[in-house]
Amino acid sequence: MTGKMSRAGIPVAFVSGVLFGLGLLISGMNNPAKVRAFLDLFGNWRPELIAVMGSAVVIFALAFQLSKKRRQPLCADAFHEPTLKKTDARLLTGAVMFGVGWGLVGLCPGPALVNILNLNPDVLLFIAALLVGNRLAHYLVGPVKAAK
Repeated sequence: MTGKMSRAGIPVAFVSGVLFGLGLLISGMNNPAKVRAFLDLFGNWRPELIAVMGSAVVIFALAFQLSKKRRQPLCADAFHEPTLKKTDARLLTGAVMFGVGWGLVGLCPGPALVNILNLNPDVLLFIAALLVGNRLAHYLVGPVKAAK
């Protein structure tokens, strides 16, 4: 990411991270069993994750629309809009791999980081594997290049 965070950005980033972590803990979305139950459509389905994801989408959509009225963000020197605009095989492959990993374990990176202080060996192994997979993809496939 380019651009520099302003001084105001540091406490905003900290508060945002605390809110995210607390939200995951309060909603129980850091519990892999609860997430796997959400994915168990033909068994003991638990739909609570829809409320968590839905509220995040609504809040982001509102904030995104409000940001379009600004020339500059509050806590950075510029907006960072995506440069990649196409859906290609690389994106779809990565999305499927992410979804399979998330579904098998019941954790995605955010909840895994929230759980790291539990020192649960399964979570620590997941985070280590996540980092190894990230570096393997970086070196074998390479970083995504912006379209010119």
